[in-house]
Amino acid sequence: MTKKLIAAVLALTTAFSVSACGNKEDSSSSASNDSSKAETTTTTAETTTATAEESKADESSQESSDADDTSSSETDDSAEDIDFTEGGTLKYWSEDSEVAKSLVEWVEEVTDPESDKFIPVEDRIVASDLDGTLIGELYPTYFDHCIFVHRALYDDTYDAPEDMKEFAKEIEKSLKETGKLPSGIETKHAHYAAEAYKGMTIDELKDYAKEFMKTKADGFENLTRGDAYYRPMKTLIDYLNANDFTFYIVSGTDRTLVRALSEEMFDVPDNHIIGTDTIMVAENQGKEDGLDYTYSEDDEVVFGGEFITKNLKMNKVTAIAKEIGITPVLCLGNSGGDLAMAEYTVKNEKYDGRAYLLLCDDVEREHGKPDVAESFKETCEDMGFYTVSMKDDFATIYGDDVTIKDYEDKVGQTD
Repeated sequence: MTKKLIAAVLALTTAFSVSACGNKEDSSSSASNDSSKAETTTTTAETTTATAEESKADESSQESSDADDTSSSETDDSAEDIDFTEGGTLKYWSEDSEVAKSLVEWVEEVTDPESDKFIPVEDRIVASDLDGTLIGELYPTYFDHCIFVHRALYDDTYDAPEDMKEFAKEIEKSLKETGKLPSGIETKHAHYAAEAYKGMTIDELKDYAKEFMKTKADGFENLTRGDAYYRPMKTLIDYLNANDFTFYIVSGTDRTLVRALSEEMFDVPDNHIIGTDTIMVAENQGKEDGLDYTYSEDDEVVFGGEFITKNLKMNKVTAIAKEIGITPVLCLGNSGGDLAMAEYTVKNEKYDGRAYLLLCDDVEREHGKPDVAESFKETCEDMGFYTVSMKDDFATIYGDDVTIKDYEDKVGQTD
């Protein structure tokens, strides 16, 4: 298995290397451009040699300076680098964003031991959606759909069955002609996606996903799929972590794909990732029941080719209840698939639960859908949720060097 996968990954890497936006240089360039915008401070040590005490003080000062320089050289999204404007607005959020101010005020209140709304550290649980909430979902569709189409139609190392190919072609055609996924395909996609990765280990699928992340985010200039995360939301994650919140990603995307994305983009550990799940088996188990099979030294845990449940809507609530066991106090989302999770959060019986839902209403920096956003805003406000306008509340989305363009014809192609 491992030898076969190594060969597959090498072939995949070769295919990706021809992509204009999919090589390592482009990916690092995007990260470098984003990092160059970071505000850094350095402390220059005063030096003197008049006395031994002064010399010793100089050495101490220099050590402090070196530590500051190290912190300043980290990426602009690190927790230590979070800063605020005079109005208390999070970095990368608009200075006049009332939503950002309300988030900061809420965090300050619930982390204050003297406040009536104080939330103990162990109960500071955040449940956040992924696609369209933390990362882009419009290049031209969700990451897990794009990588599936690539796997089924364009991966020379994988011989997809004909019915899987036809389904992948249906996705491409619908996106090309209507800009939307075919309706009612969530379960069908989960079924075929599980089959497409059958026999892979967790690490092998992660590596496969990370290679695909190096490809261009279709519909954008100067953006790879691995860099297609919302800068303001990344800052919010770091801010919450710095205030002792425990952050969970609760997504409809395959759990292992979310883990791969999170490892590259966010500081969220694997055991804080909840997603759509696939049956896993021992490599040599065959059709034998797990109650009758004993794992051996020659085995590896691999995907069995069948999905368990699609983690959307009410399924997100039950997953939180089962896997976390604590009702969140903060929910972040962006669609109807997150409304149940948001309602579950704001109805927290012990604390002041909040839900913030993103509106994809920016047509200049993102492929926004203002009509859909306006309708969703009304729904959220009726349910008592806060809304975040990407157009008005985000000072940047992917970085100022990223611009939108027309989509290409093929969803999963990498060159």
